[in-house]
Amino acid sequence: MVEEKDLLGALKEYFGYDTFRPLQRQIIDSVFAGNDNMVIMPTGGGKSICYQLPATLLPGVTLVISPLIALMKDQVDGLTANGISAAFLNSSQAEDVQQEIFSRISKNEIKLLYVAPESLQYIDAVFSSGKISLIAIDEAHCISSWGHDFRPAYTQLGYLKSRHPETPIIALTATADKATRKDICDQLNIPAAKQFIASFDRKNLSLEVRPGNKKLDQIIAFLKKRPDQSGIIYCLSRKNTEELAVKLKSKGFDAEAYHAGLSHSDRIKIQEDFIQDKNQIICATVAFGMGIDKSNVRWVIHYNLPKNLEGYYQEIGRAGRDGLPSSTLLFHSYADVVQLRKFAVNSGNSEVQMAKLDRMKQYADALSCRRKILLSYFGELISEDCGNCDVCKNPPEFFDGTILTQKALSTIFRLKGQESISLVIDVLRGAHNAQVLEKGYQQLKTFGIATDVSWRDWQQYLIQLINLGYVEIAFHDQNKLRLTPLAKKVLFEKEKVRLAHVIQREAAKEPVVAEKNSENTLFEKLRQLRLKLAREEDIPPYLIFNDATLKEMEKHRPMTDEEFMQINGVGRQKLQNYGYNFIKEIIAFSKEKREKKPRKKGNTYKATFELYKEGHSVEEISKKRKLSPTTVYSHLVTLYEKGEAVDLRRFVSKADLVAVKKAKEVLDDPATLKAYFEHFQEAIDYTSIKLALSILKKEENS
Repeated sequence: MVEEKDLLGALKEYFGYDTFRPLQRQIIDSVFAGNDNMVIMPTGGGKSICYQLPATLLPGVTLVISPLIALMKDQVDGLTANGISAAFLNSSQAEDVQQEIFSRISKNEIKLLYVAPESLQYIDAVFSSGKISLIAIDEAHCISSWGHDFRPAYTQLGYLKSRHPETPIIALTATADKATRKDICDQLNIPAAKQFIASFDRKNLSLEVRPGNKKLDQIIAFLKKRPDQSGIIYCLSRKNTEELAVKLKSKGFDAEAYHAGLSHSDRIKIQEDFIQDKNQIICATVAFGMGIDKSNVRWVIHYNLPKNLEGYYQEIGRAGRDGLPSSTLLFHSYADVVQLRKFAVNSGNSEVQMAKLDRMKQYADALSCRRKILLSYFGELISEDCGNCDVCKNPPEFFDGTILTQKALSTIFRLKGQESISLVIDVLRGAHNAQVLEKGYQQLKTFGIATDVSWRDWQQYLIQLINLGYVEIAFHDQNKLRLTPLAKKVLFEKEKVRLAHVIQREAAKEPVVAEKNSENTLFEKLRQLRLKLAREEDIPPYLIFNDATLKEMEKHRPMTDEEFMQINGVGRQKLQNYGYNFIKEIIAFSKEKREKKPRKKGNTYKATFELYKEGHSVEEISKKRKLSPTTVYSHLVTLYEKGEAVDLRRFVSKADLVAVKKAKEVLDDPATLKAYFEHFQEAIDYTSIKLALSILKKEENS
């Protein structure tokens, strides 16, 4: 097992983070233990690090199977920006390019190799000597016909385990229900894989559903309140994407249409322009998105009802990957349902697709917390409403539905979980139809116990119970209704259930948000700098830093290399490549603000100095002032250089002071802290180096 210091060191060094996200550490430990792994983690949850970080520490190559060239290129560009050697292979590359990659592999110069499933034939001979340390299969749901994005080329991947039996396989996807998860493991020949299912709860995404009338007017109002924000509008047809893009352009919005009918070169250009922030809005069919790793998509709109919740969840997951607040909006209409039913009937597994469409419609029609519905669909049950969806913000009227619920749950229990929603309702209402009589259900104690509730209302109440997590639909077994563990609380533990009255609700109105002039904020300055550097390097801006990292820079305003390294998302390579430019911008902005704004009495340095004179330690000052220790040390250095009675030698050992003095005499570039840090091979930290240099400078000038 790899030491924790090595894992955390690699995490900060290459990815810029000090701590792991939930489940990442357990998954990585399992990889190093040699296990096969099935990872279900929502978009933006940090799936990639689960194989990219082990790849940096494993001896051989990590082979990554990925479905799209654009996605592979994006991942490789991101890894290279982080200082990790990576490459991708595909059939469109010239032979000399492929041979160069093979040569680098033979010299152990590549840690991650991305390959499309169709291109596996090119690498068989190269890896016959057992150089593969790990096999990662990204977007693993593509292997399953149960999944929402089935790709036939993925079905050949089962041979990888047979060919490399000692090499651990990690399969990763953002969305897969129980049936899909089992199918993935079976087809990949990893039935004993350790399963890691992260929380599907993306709290930063607001959820909203509206009736699909006057959609264009609603979209324009929505966009006007989100100027300069990137977003995707998903449409059901190619025609919709083109018509909508034209209409939005005529209203002054920067929009492009994207669909499979465009030429390959046009699709690539539109996608790259969006990734590089050259255009703002994409009106797309579901052909767009899997290859998008863009972290600053701030909103996603569904112009039409999606065909299932898996696809919907993955598509809205493309918003807010950086963790910042983002919006999602879904329009639905009867016309969408009719069109999608036609698609489902003509699909290879029409019964399953029809049932999943019904579940999607139930979500759109829901009268209870939408986040509960999404999470319960993926087997994650929560008790509290989210407060960040349209139903929670504009709740319907509720009543005590405990008795109705008990009647429904008891009926499902007595039917032994073997019937679908329609027959459950027939039994509840005492219907004497052929199906009920043939199966003898008129003999059940619950037969006809709720004749006073209409068939339509019962349908809505059962949908609510499914959405609340008391009942689930077994899609893989003829859509039968079954009880979940939560049902026991109602049947045996006297838990109360509140149901919503079945009424037609009006759509929640778009909140009025005052437009802010953000041009003069530090975030905007840093965003423009990021865009300039990205254009110079011809890479997507978010590969330099994502919006969340820029927001943290805006908040903490790092002005030294060491302070800059404390920002989440800043690793060693990015400090080296971009630190100087961003620190310079932050210092310039802060200086400008100080000149414009009169300084308050009792400035921050004086407050630190008073606590220092009282005898408080740096740690105590840090806690009292709610500042990082790094900032406190920076204050003390400034005070010392201004001639205040601060004894910096208290904080630096004599050995470190002597070492820094010697280094100063031999270094080619003694002006940067980074030069010293690398000279000492990280044995002396940035703070000690900075303190020592300040002491030496004062001694030289005295």
